[in-house]
Amino acid sequence: MKPPSRIWLSYLCFAGTLIASLVQATEVDNTLLTRDPGGAHWAGYSRSFDEQRYSPLTQINASNVKRLGLAWTLELNNIGNVSTAPLAVDGVIYFAAGLSVVHAVDARTGKLLWRHDPDVAKVAGEKLREAWGIRGLAFWKGKVYAGTQDGRLIALDASNGRLLWSVMTVGKDDQRYITGAPRVFNGKVIIGHGGADFGPVRGYVTAYDAETGKQRWRFHTVPGNPADGFENKAMEMAAQTWTGEWWKHGGGGTVWNAMTYDPEFNRIYLGTGNGAPWNQKIRSPDGGDNLFLCSVVALDADTGEYVWHYQTNPGETWDYNSAMDMVLADLTIEGKPRKVMLHAPKNGFFYVIDRKTGKLISAEKIVKVTWAERIDLATGRPVETPNARYQNGETTIWPSGMGAHNWPPMSFNPDTGLVYIPVRELPGYYNDKGIDFKNWRHESGPHFSTGVNPINNIDPPPDAGTSALLAWDPVQQREVWRMPTPGIFNGGTLTSAGGLVFQGDAAGRFTAHDARNGKVLWSFNLGVGTIAPPITYTAGGKQYVSVLAGWTGLIQALGSLTAQHGWVGREHPRRLLTFALDGKAKLPRSAPPKRPVPLDDPGLALDDTKITQGREIYSDRCVTCHGPAAVAGGYAPDLRASPVALALDALDGVVRQGALLQRGMPQFSEISRGELDALRHYLRARAREDLGNKTATGPGPSVR
Repeated sequence: MKPPSRIWLSYLCFAGTLIASLVQATEVDNTLLTRDPGGAHWAGYSRSFDEQRYSPLTQINASNVKRLGLAWTLELNNIGNVSTAPLAVDGVIYFAAGLSVVHAVDARTGKLLWRHDPDVAKVAGEKLREAWGIRGLAFWKGKVYAGTQDGRLIALDASNGRLLWSVMTVGKDDQRYITGAPRVFNGKVIIGHGGADFGPVRGYVTAYDAETGKQRWRFHTVPGNPADGFENKAMEMAAQTWTGEWWKHGGGGTVWNAMTYDPEFNRIYLGTGNGAPWNQKIRSPDGGDNLFLCSVVALDADTGEYVWHYQTNPGETWDYNSAMDMVLADLTIEGKPRKVMLHAPKNGFFYVIDRKTGKLISAEKIVKVTWAERIDLATGRPVETPNARYQNGETTIWPSGMGAHNWPPMSFNPDTGLVYIPVRELPGYYNDKGIDFKNWRHESGPHFSTGVNPINNIDPPPDAGTSALLAWDPVQQREVWRMPTPGIFNGGTLTSAGGLVFQGDAAGRFTAHDARNGKVLWSFNLGVGTIAPPITYTAGGKQYVSVLAGWTGLIQALGSLTAQHGWVGREHPRRLLTFALDGKAKLPRSAPPKRPVPLDDPGLALDDTKITQGREIYSDRCVTCHGPAAVAGGYAPDLRASPVALALDALDGVVRQGALLQRGMPQFSEISRGELDALRHYLRARAREDLGNKTATGPGPSVR
């Protein structure tokens, strides 16, 4: 055969470039996000508006998944949080890592195409103390949208990462921050915020013009001071369910995670969070349902006007968020087709709700639940157990405020009719003895502020809780199968028409299960644990599966319960891994699991008074990131093992002077050098205790 001429080859190259440019022009809009039957793209947080996290792709399936291999990996150096759900559009993966640093990567090769750093560490100030990054992005007509911890919503050009617009969505000096993924629909981008655990925060969501960033509407989730008037009739109605001077405490109800757009009814559903503070005895002393805390709220997507609500926990007082994903599905229930919402909030019940009317269809327990006997289907309200509200000053109930199901998303497979939920079994202890409910106030600045007594000086043991991947039948409201997973924090799920369920876990395994029976069909060692949800898509006609891996997020707040897996912050990798059939890439080497070894300064004579003072400082300022009783969960450094904490000058440079600000370590300039020295004494006391040094001075085990 005669070889092609150079002219013909040039034509082929030009045609290929033209085709590639046409492919890259895919219009991500309402049509694509409502229905993408080909499954080529993963253009929304959960692929499509229904939030099902279901892919119609079958190239990778239950019969050939054993051939799945690593196609490539991208190592992410000097990055903290990697819990984002990636997007994939036209063969490009978009994800955020660290403090909302947005990356674009070639899905075929893993080549970094561009990177945009919004410089959060430079501008976040005290808000840097409250969270660790963002969980997802949005895509709309050639633009990528991200929230930032300091409260901005930014729009980037998807082709090059150039900033197109930026808008501040929160107050500069409030306790609001952003960690949740924005959603885009009807030419609008909507974003909520967090912060109800840290101060007098009143929740709201805001919709902006997707092209310009101009505000279109805002909806508050709890009422403000009646003396100032109400923004709308919904707030006037909600105020009737509050008592006392709730507005002085903020109220809470933040939409920090889940939102779902419903194109059939043109509604946006909000999943709202806990009260500010948690303890209802403080914020609403004479009771009341406290709308719209811990609720699903339906709004008109064009105007933001209230349509209906369903409250999972009236008068919430446990941090039982309903900020978990709300999945839309069409199910046949009792012989009739129903348009429903599937919802598994923190409180341990699985809810099936009529999404046209907001009426409850059914609700059943998916884990051990002791705070309520059942959900009364006639009223939609829980039947609470005695002393569930710690009326006697304390109570232990199941599940904990960490939730039976937290933000790692579940998935729904319409082929099997099953929902796949990462669940956990963990008790919660609540104690408000000695608290002056009438005079309680939030401290100034961002402090973990709940209205219940903290238990920051108790390190939970590794066996304090368990977890599982649960397959649940929403029609029959019954368990179909349950597979144990390691520890209590594991990744979100992905399911496909190939009969598979994918999930990453705390032990560093990425696993494919048979969607019908839970059997493990394939597993891969990621080299580090993960809680991020995976995605699947095609590029060049080939199906890929991608997942971010890295021990990250809230895990550090639980000490040995999460440290047991042996992932040590900054010693184990953060990476993006992509898989395909017959992939042959090799995973870069990483350190094996390990536990930090406490360090000591034998020349330091410990002072009991300083230990006591240091314990209080640690509990107030450090525990959220560095773990209870100074036992880090694996994300932030374990201060018992940090050489920085051995020397007062080094500690001063990091804590008071902000030497590691760019790496995510907040600055605490208000702490005096003397207080810092007390903190050093507490950390050395904890180190000596765990080293078994019987000669250490101080109060022994009580230093916890």
